[in-house]
Amino acid sequence: MTQLLISVTSINEAKIALENGADIIDMKDPSAGALGALSIADIASIVTFVNKKKLTSATIGDQPMQPDLLVQRVAEVAKTNVDFIKIGFFETSDYQSCLDALELAKQTGIKLIAVLFAEYTYPSNIIVTIKNAGFIGVMVDTAIKNGLTLMDYHSESHIKNLSQNVLEIDLSFGLAGSLKIQHIETLQKFNATYMGFRGGVCEENLRYLCLNASKIKAIRKTL
Repeated sequence: MTQLLISVTSINEAKIALENGADIIDMKDPSAGALGALSIADIASIVTFVNKKKLTSATIGDQPMQPDLLVQRVAEVAKTNVDFIKIGFFETSDYQSCLDALELAKQTGIKLIAVLFAEYTYPSNIIVTIKNAGFIGVMVDTAIKNGLTLMDYHSESHIKNLSQNVLEIDLSFGLAGSLKIQHIETLQKFNATYMGFRGGVCEENLRYLCLNASKIKAIRKTL
């Protein structure tokens, strides 16, 4: 069964997400970009609050693809004992140097998720190189939060092919990108490991407003 990832900004929101069926408590700051990061202290406090009752994930923030910077940010977030760390693959001409630098995660036990953005075009071998660098999963999201969803950028056949390419090499596969409850029926056929929601489970469908418990519960029931 596809798991439900809910992005939260605080302990209070983590509580709402847990009480209404979230499987993964994801930590990010929606006001700071597509993958805006919470402070290390806030991430640590939420991880402590969740207390292993469910899985946790956190982003390192909207960072440029600079190897040393990515390694530094991963090391900082890893100190919080979060289960998974998400890294956005923003545009660059050299993903390989970043992946080479991040191979340290494979040696230290840090579990990394690569976030690929629907707006960008990636090298044809990106999934395999992500796997070879020791990442444990790939997530698809949108970089620009302008009301367009994952489905506006990619056809069903494209998402199906991506899903197959990711899952067949034993990576987890996540779908996100301004998703709402009405998208679930279409996306379920792609066998995603989890689907991620923020704006679609907030008041007024605005990602910077508070979570709405009823919306989370409805999505949990639909999944």
